[in-house]
Amino acid sequence: MLRLKAYAKLNLVLEVLGRRSDGYHDISSIMQTISMHDVVTLEPADHIGLKCSLPGVEDRANLALRAAQTLGEAAGCKRGVVIGLEKHIPMGSGLGGGSSDAAAVLRGLNTLWRLGLTAEKLAAIGAGLGSDVPFFIYGGTCLAEGRGERITPLADLQQTWFVLLRPEVPVLSGKTAALYSLLKPAHYSDGAFSTTVRRQFESEAERRSLALFNVFERVMPAAFPGLDRYIQEFYHAGASEVHLAGSGPVLFIMLDSGKQASDIQTYLMSRHMESYIVTSVKRQEIG
Repeated sequence: MLRLKAYAKLNLVLEVLGRRSDGYHDISSIMQTISMHDVVTLEPADHIGLKCSLPGVEDRANLALRAAQTLGEAAGCKRGVVIGLEKHIPMGSGLGGGSSDAAAVLRGLNTLWRLGLTAEKLAAIGAGLGSDVPFFIYGGTCLAEGRGERITPLADLQQTWFVLLRPEVPVLSGKTAALYSLLKPAHYSDGAFSTTVRRQFESEAERRSLALFNVFERVMPAAFPGLDRYIQEFYHAGASEVHLAGSGPVLFIMLDSGKQASDIQTYLMSRHMESYIVTSVKRQEIG
């Protein structure tokens, strides 16, 4: 049996460059693995099956299950596996839990089934499952382009703390598609935000002052009514910048002090708000 950590992610930068002829959007995103994680177990079997700690997740649409089936078909492998999912990443949060689970299955089965596929091949298979899956094949700090399938590994972020806040707000049905539908051409950018942060990653002195950006913050009021109250609470707790995690609605702040992260979380907990302290994860730490 293999046991793997399927780490969550944050989009330090998320730009939308425009709408494509195939209906998708071109993006430019700096993505970062964080320490919050699901646990994926892979146990050899005579069929492909799934067990999950949360009810309602064990259906045929589950990305982890589809990852095993798709990999078997792509590699011409008839072996089976029972996938165990121990969920800790909040679902529908913008943290990429489902995509990370799928990537962990691809990486783990590549080992368990002795397929010998490269990361590039696994990422290409993952791209057919979801736009974030290729990033999770690599992890660490990466630039994601195209619709998310073109991955360029970057220098790892040095140890950084993040506080995540999970708000109790209504979430749009088909959230990600709904968010994209709210964007107008005026919201599109040219990749300059990603270029700036990528340059900052190359400068040791500038890595602590990254210019974070998420285009979906420009449509937050329409997408997540009531979210502003949670943003204000973050500021009251001592945050200097508050950002949306991916497609949200989770919010996050970036800090260089574990003590500051603890103080801010203590305030949020006193306000009965669900929050987490996480740290950046480097590429070599991902099994």
